[in-house]
Amino acid sequence: MPRSVNSVASRARRKKILKRTRGNFLSRKNVWTVAKNTYEKGLTYAYRDRKANKRNFRALWIQRINAAARQYGITYSQFMGQLAKQNIGLNRKVLADLAMNNPQAFEAIIKSVSNK
Repeated sequence: MPRSVNSVASRARRKKILKRTRGNFLSRKNVWTVAKNTYEKGLTYAYRDRKANKRNFRALWIQRINAAARQYGITYSQFMGQLAKQNIGLNRKVLADLAMNNPQAFEAIIKSVSNK
């Protein structure tokens, strides 16, 4: 009995990865073993950088809140401590957005925190 090989599925599997490495440089786009390694490494970087992206945005939000709070004579640490103490449930993303795009609302939050 002859050996049965599913070449249709094998070709489809290779084409799928070669299609996803289409924009790469030199043999990374068309040599199967190199393209496969490139693709798998790219997935690893994508997973890692999805996590790093969250860290970067949090750091950016903290810097923006700190810069805006210092205009009113309060540090970031003091501001966040007062927010927590008074159970004001605004997260850093919202606070940073208010500080950048709606300074009046951010000033109202600062005053409500510092008055009490």
